[in-house]
Amino acid sequence: MSIRQLFLPVTLLLGALTACGSDDQLPNAVRTGPGVSAESISLGVLTDMTGPFKGSSVFRIRGYELYLDAVNKHGGVCGRRIDLKQKDHAYDVQKALDGYFELEPKVLGFIDVAGQPMTAAIEPDLMQTRALTVPGSWAASLLGNPHMMIVGTTYDLDIINGLDYYKRKGALAAGDTIGHVHLRGSFGDNALEGSRFAAENWDMKVSEQAVTETTANLAEQIIALKAAGAKVLVLSLTPPQTAAAVGIAAQLGWNVPVLSSAVSYDPAIMESPVAPVFAKQVLLTSPVAPWGADVEGVRELRDSYHQRFPGEEGTLNTVHGYTVAMAYVAVLEKACAKKDLTRDGVLRAFHDTNSIPARGLTGELRFSLVGRPSATQSYMSRPDSKVPGTLKVEENLFESELVKLKGTRAR
Repeated sequence: MSIRQLFLPVTLLLGALTACGSDDQLPNAVRTGPGVSAESISLGVLTDMTGPFKGSSVFRIRGYELYLDAVNKHGGVCGRRIDLKQKDHAYDVQKALDGYFELEPKVLGFIDVAGQPMTAAIEPDLMQTRALTVPGSWAASLLGNPHMMIVGTTYDLDIINGLDYYKRKGALAAGDTIGHVHLRGSFGDNALEGSRFAAENWDMKVSEQAVTETTANLAEQIIALKAAGAKVLVLSLTPPQTAAAVGIAAQLGWNVPVLSSAVSYDPAIMESPVAPVFAKQVLLTSPVAPWGADVEGVRELRDSYHQRFPGEEGTLNTVHGYTVAMAYVAVLEKACAKKDLTRDGVLRAFHDTNSIPARGLTGELRFSLVGRPSATQSYMSRPDSKVPGTLKVEENLFESELVKLKGTRAR
């Protein structure tokens, strides 16, 4: 029996005694749980603020804050402002666990848990605490957890949509080989599922090369895929590895079209020696809109951002944070309408949410289909240093017919 299980009956008893003497028992009052007071709703952020993913985390948090500031200026949710309680885990599992157990009693849920190893470490406890959590991931493997909110298209569907783009442009045809270098783990493995599914249904082949986050030299993998005659190179790697892989292909004189998930991209790449190759050969597929997208939600975000940070530009990660905050608030408002801001009340609202108009930030969101992605469309973008955010939209939200087929088979 765990320590949490040992003290659970006592916690429930104290909670019941507290509820008996609270305003929650008054007619029409809102039931509340951890992290909710008469004035505020606290949400947790457990992310990497000083480690290898500091850059993306900082911009994502700015997105949360800008959306929540606007909500709070208009009265918050259920008359309560929404606050963020943040902990830095520096991409260290033990620090993440320490931070989680410090934050968990103080928050209603987690709007951000970044890092696959960190998410895996706290996931068992989430099953007991029932706190609605947004992982910094679009891995399909998380869809089976009823406490996880995956905002947008999963990695496999993103890759299928991107490969469909290249197929429609004539870069791929029946009998061709797709080359795929992927990280072992939930991100890379799920992205590879997309390549495999496309190849299976389009009469193509996949040549695979698996690496880890510590693999520094990718020459062997790129040489092998060039020798295999790959017509499109798919990269599901860290941003530094993605830059290295594209650079190696250029050194080999291999002018192959490249497809990469947006999480594998860092705007800093466009200030590096491989920037010209990226601009020419790389297509990025993403669940959320790039910073420069001309859609309602992103225009609103850019206006708020420029007021707060004059002379600066955000990134796709800022859009991601803004989109996540929008989705989380929509669920909280649904729970408020049911007068239940307990964790169970928020989970019920989450599972009952079948439509959140996203104003172009991502596809229309649906969380009511258990085990299915909340959205299935992707943006296609090209790296361009002249564009704010360094990504120029090549194609707005698109869903491949093959994605629809995959969804039908899943059901």
